[in-house]
Amino acid sequence: MLNEGEVVAGVTSLAGEIHVLREKERDQVEVYDVITYRLQRCLTVPNARIFEDMTSCEHYCCIYISDPDVECIHRLDAQGAATQWPVNDQPYGLSVNAQRNLLVTCRVARKIKEFTTDGHIVRTVDLPGDVINPWHTVQLRSGQFIVCHGNTDDAVHGVCMISADGRHIVHSHGGQPGFLTDQYNLPAHLAVDNDEFIFVVDMFNCRVTLLSPTLDYVRQVVSRDQLKWWPWCVYLDTQKRFMYVADNERKDGKFTAGRVVVFSV
Repeated sequence: MLNEGEVVAGVTSLAGEIHVLREKERDQVEVYDVITYRLQRCLTVPNARIFEDMTSCEHYCCIYISDPDVECIHRLDAQGAATQWPVNDQPYGLSVNAQRNLLVTCRVARKIKEFTTDGHIVRTVDLPGDVINPWHTVQLRSGQFIVCHGNTDDAVHGVCMISADGRHIVHSHGGQPGFLTDQYNLPAHLAVDNDEFIFVVDMFNCRVTLLSPTLDYVRQVVSRDQLKWWPWCVYLDTQKRFMYVADNERKDGKFTAGRVVVFSV
C-alpha cells in the first residue's frame, strides 16, 4: 500500500516509477519508487482545477491528466514541464492506444476523442445510443473499443465492446445495476492485460472484476474485504503483474481521503 493522504484521482507508471495523482493545490503528482514505494519527489500541475484520471505514455515519456472543469488535458514530461490543450468537451477517462495517441472519454457528450501527444485531434467517435455516461475507454489491438458506462441513476451499468467505427455494440456485460456477478454498480475504470482480458473497477460494489476478451465473466480479482473504502481507478503493470487500485474514502457524497493498494495478479 502507498501512503494514505488526499483523494487519489489516478495512478500510472512512467520510466520505472509509480505516479499517483491527488486532489490538492500543488505537488499533485507524487512519484514513488516502484520497488520500495518510497516517495521520491512531487510534480505540480499548473492551472489545474479538477482531476478525473491520469495515464502515461512511455514512448513520449509523459503523463496526461484530464481536467473536466476547464475542459482540457494537462501534459507533464518526466521532469515536470507542463503544457495543456483544450478538449472542447468535459474529459474523463484516459488511455493510450497502440498508435501512441491519447483516447479521451467525454462522458456528458458520449464521445471518444483521439489526440496526438501535442494535442492535435485525430478523430471523434460518437458512441451508440445505448451507451449512457461512459467513464473510461481502452482500445484493443483489433481497433475495437472497450467502454465502461452507467451513472448512479442510469438503468444500465455495464461494459461493452464497440466496433472500431463506434457504430455497433459487439459484446456487452452487465445490465440493471446490482451486486450479482453479472451486474455492476457504477463501473468506473478499466485495465487490459497482454491477452486482452479486462479488469473492471466496480465502484459501489467495492470490487474489481475480470472479464474474458469477449466480455464473459471470469472471476472477481479484488473483493470488498480487500479494500478499506471505494475503488475509483486501476493501473495494471503487465510486466510485473501488479495491479494498483485507487481506494478512496467517501463521506456525505464526497471523497475525502485516498490511498493506493497494490495487488499481485
